[in-house]
Amino acid sequence: MFDSTPIANPAAKPAFYLELDQQLASLIEGEPDAIANAANMSALLYHAMPELNWAGFYFLPEGTDVLVVGPFQGKPACVRIPIGKGVCGTAVAKRETILVPDVHAFPGHIACDAASQSELVVPLIRDGRVLGVLDLDSPRAGRFDADDQIGIERLVARYVANLPA
Repeated sequence: MFDSTPIANPAAKPAFYLELDQQLASLIEGEPDAIANAANMSALLYHAMPELNWAGFYFLPEGTDVLVVGPFQGKPACVRIPIGKGVCGTAVAKRETILVPDVHAFPGHIACDAASQSELVVPLIRDGRVLGVLDLDSPRAGRFDADDQIGIERLVARYVANLPA
């Protein structure tokens, strides 16, 4: 049985994300199912990271231009997000991480949860194809910084590397 424990000192972010990466590795090791791993990763992030109100995935079905909600933790979410719309759709269109300190200042922000104040979205890219995004929301403006971006990008890389061929 896996025991998700919050990291002792989240203020020490590099060590925090190294520990979180080790926890994720032990969670998904040997499990090839992308949905199961996304569900466990969402739960791990939601419970280990302070000041989150939503942590989860949106997937981009092949041949479509709309993200579809996947496993997550938090309040019910928007089910479909067109590419190029909101923070998640913009991350897919640009094929890059989007860090938003204040969602109210982001043009076209989609408010699935009115409590969200800041957001970090990392695209899932494999072999040049965007598979979806990992989306983290916080009720605190300015919650995410460059250290969070680097740490979460490492975790997303581990998730993507574990996907079956």
